[in-house]
Amino acid sequence: MADRIFKILRRLSSKEQKQLTDVIRLIQDNDLIGHDLKKLKGRDDVYRLRKGDFRIIFRRMPNSENIIIAVERRSDNTYRF
Repeated sequence: MADRIFKILRRLSSKEQKQLTDVIRLIQDNDLIGHDLKKLKGRDDVYRLRKGDFRIIFRRMPNSENIIIAVERRSDNTYRF
């Protein structure tokens, strides 16, 4: 999964890379207060964080660890995984 995320980040501008890297770091550190975070319908442990045109979809594990599932630009297919 990490390889896929790095591929996505490499295709972006340096400004977008920095923004998303900072947000991914916040997700990994579990520092999510004050961000546009929403639980996905029909899922108990899957959330999305919105940053501009991008959506970072991640799973909250019982041990307070967050696993990033996808980093995608918003489109009709964003939430299909």
